[in-house]
Formats: sequence, structure tokens, C-alpha cells
Amino acid sequence: MILKIKRADDAKDLPLPQYASAGSAGMDLFACVENEVVINPGEIKLIRTGIYIELPDGYEAQIRPRSGLALKYGITILNSPGTIDSDYRGEICIILINLGKEPFIVKRGDRIAQMVVCKYEKVKIEEVYKLSETERGDGGFGSTGI
Repeated sequence: MILKIKRADDAKDLPLPQYASAGSAGMDLFACVENEVVINPGEIKLIRTGIYIELPDGYEAQIRPRSGLALKYGITILNSPGTIDSDYRGEICIILINLGKEPFIVKRGDRIAQMVVCKYEKVKIEEVYKLSETERGDGGFGSTGI
């Protein structure tokens, strides 16, 4: 599968999304900010990546947090995982929130998120009046133990 990527005019100096290792499922996405952006504790900021993608039909891109940012600084992504549909052609932007105790600075070219491309299937909806029985039934939210 080939992922077509277009860079914004002001993002030509930034790397394209890339896998950090041979076994990486997610590609790193980079901050396309002109000046440093400070995200204070509890604050939410929309950070540009400077890229646009064209996914084939039947694929989506999921935007996920980076574990190192979450553990070390409390930086994560709202609406996670975010879904980019195959017919979306706008710029990919990341909704970062600072759940940490200190201000966090986003600099140009920082790795701020991961993008995982996944295949999916569309389903046909069939309304029924009864669902099949299972041992679990309607137990949820911790019903199978801690």
C-alpha cells in the first residue's frame, strides 16, 4: 500500500512521517510550528503537522499519543485515537493537552504524535430484536475482574 503525502509550503524543511524502528507500527508526526508553542498544565492546543495525506478507500489513519511524551511530561492527545478518513484531504493537526504539572514547549520538528494506517471493512446494518447469548452477557466496565 502506498500512502501519498503532500507537504504544506511552510513544511518543506520538516521530515515526512517516518517509522522510528523496523518494528514500529506507527509513524512519527512532526510539529510544524513557526515559533515555540507553550502548553501550560491543563491547556489544549492544536498543533499543525504541515502534511496532507491521500488514503486508499478501505483504509484509515489513526492518530495516537507518543508514550514518551505521556510518561515524561503528561502530554497526550484528545480524541485519541483520532481517525482520518480516506476522503479527508485537509491538513493533519494534532490536539495536544498537557496533563502534567509543568509547562511544555513544542518546537518546530518535535515528534508530537504517531500515525498508524489501518485497513477496515464497512458493515451492513441489520436491525434485530434479540442478540445471541454469551457467557459474559451485558457485563462491562470491570465485570471480568481487575
